[in-house]
Amino acid sequence: MQATDIDDVLLKLGQIIERHRGRNNPLAFFPSVYRATTARVRAGIQGGAFADGARMNRLATVFANRYLAAFNVAETGEGGRPARAWQAAFDAAARPHTMILQHVLVGMNAHINFDLPLAVIEAAGAGGVPAIEEDFKAINRILADLLDPVQAVIDRFSPLLNILDRVGGRTDEALVTFSINNARDEAWHEATRLSTEPEGQRERSILSLDRRVTLLADRIILPDGPLGMASSLIARTESTDISAITAAMLALD
Repeated sequence: MQATDIDDVLLKLGQIIERHRGRNNPLAFFPSVYRATTARVRAGIQGGAFADGARMNRLATVFANRYLAAFNVAETGEGGRPARAWQAAFDAAARPHTMILQHVLVGMNAHINFDLPLAVIEAAGAGGVPAIEEDFKAINRILADLLDPVQAVIDRFSPLLNILDRVGGRTDEALVTFSINNARDEAWHEATRLSTEPEGQRERSILSLDRRVTLLADRIILPDGPLGMASSLIARTESTDISAITAAMLALD
């Protein structure tokens, strides 16, 4: 399952969402937020928000195809196993008492911290990674505008979510400090670093990156101490209507 352009990305994400919704599976949450984000990126391309719209279409497609490939491997078992960071995100679906927020963040963690640097290198092509920087930053601005609406949707279905601020707001726990913008900044750093490495060294660096991102996934899904107890309590009070939750997320586009 690979997309040919950003329109096809939106189509295939919709198919994945419907498949998970039909199973009442929380794995529908991340692609729902992702589809809303991609729809806004497409609108930016159509509205001339990027210096090179065709290149951004290519980046959005290459980026999405990494998620689509991981999903396909996890679903079919063909081609071995997905990256460890993605396996951690997929495994979270079977874990009881996991918050909506955790499902969304663990997917973002794998896709931004692991997939994005590699997608940037591939999409940049012969022009090199530096040439894509300004358009990369423009996507950051689009994402920033989406953060509050996403939070508002989760709040609607998670009435005790504000407990996190009181329990973990001043800690360094990944669950309460995960930042999309910080993650994208780190992804840019990784892209520029990896793009200069020889192929053999880059392969080793990618394996190391996957391990680091997986460790962060573990901290998101299994926070320690009071934060772990609070997240379990919050999850028990959340809506279990996955269809309604994903519909609200999809409406963000």
